[in-house]
Amino acid sequence: MIDKLRRALKEADAVVIGAGSGLSTAAGFDYGGERFYQYFADFAEKYGIRDMYSGGFYPFASQEEYWAWWSRFIFINRYMDPPKPLYQRLLELVRDKDYFVLTTNVDHCFQKAGVDKARLFYTQGDYGLLQCSVPCRQETYENEPLIREMAERQRDMRVPTELIPRCPRCGKPMMPNLRADERFVEDGGWHAAAVRYRDFLQTRRGRVLFLELAVGFNTPGIIKYSFWRLTEENPAAVYACLNRSKAFAPEKIADRSICINGDIARVLAAL
Repeated sequence: MIDKLRRALKEADAVVIGAGSGLSTAAGFDYGGERFYQYFADFAEKYGIRDMYSGGFYPFASQEEYWAWWSRFIFINRYMDPPKPLYQRLLELVRDKDYFVLTTNVDHCFQKAGVDKARLFYTQGDYGLLQCSVPCRQETYENEPLIREMAERQRDMRVPTELIPRCPRCGKPMMPNLRADERFVEDGGWHAAAVRYRDFLQTRRGRVLFLELAVGFNTPGIIKYSFWRLTEENPAAVYACLNRSKAFAPEKIADRSICINGDIARVLAAL
C-alpha cells in the first residue's frame, strides 16, 4: 500500500489534504497521559480534570480560573512547537505539488511548518484568536502577547483580574475562537479561506488525490464524507485514508482507494 500511495502522490495533478486531530497527536501534541500531567498536574489535583480535552469544558467558577486554564492550554498547544517534525515531513511530500489543506485542527501546526496560509482552510477556528463570547460582531483578535502574559503571571491557577480579556466593542468577556457551539465566529479570514478552498476544488478536475490523515468521527462530514463524495464525482480521483486503526473506504470508490492502518509518522517517513 505504501508503494501504491507513493505512486498516487507522484502521478497526482493536485493533492487535497484533509487533516484531523490524530495528526497532531502523532506529532506529539497528546492531550492526555504524561503530557497532560506534565503541564496540568495542579488542575488535575484541584478540579479532578483528567485530560486537556475535557478540561476545556470544565465549568470554572471565575474568569480568573477560566483564563488560567486556557492561557496555559493555548500556550503549550499553539505557541510551542510539537515534539516531532511530522508536519514538516508532510509538507516535504507535497511542496512541489499543487495542493490545498483542509483541517479541523486549530493548533496552527501547518502554518508553523511552512504551509502558505493561502493554501489552508482551518474550519474549526484557531487557538491563536479570541472572539466576543456573545458574540456582538463577527470579528476575531490575535491573542499571542496576552496569552503569553497570562501564562507567565498566573498563580494558584488564577490570572490577575486586569488581564481578563473583554470585547473591545461591547465589553463582554472574550473566549477562544473555537467551534464549540453556535457562538463560533466565522470572520473575514475564515470566509476568504472557505472561498479559496471552494475555488481550488472547482478548478482541479483531473487526477486529484484526496489524502485523508487521522480523521475520526467527531465531525466526519467536514473531511471524510466530503472526500468520499468528491472522489466518487471525479472518475480520475484517488482517495487515500491513513489512520491508526480505522482506515476504510465505501464500496463505491473501493477500486480507487488506498487505506493504510498504522502509525502515521512511520507511514510518512516511509513515503
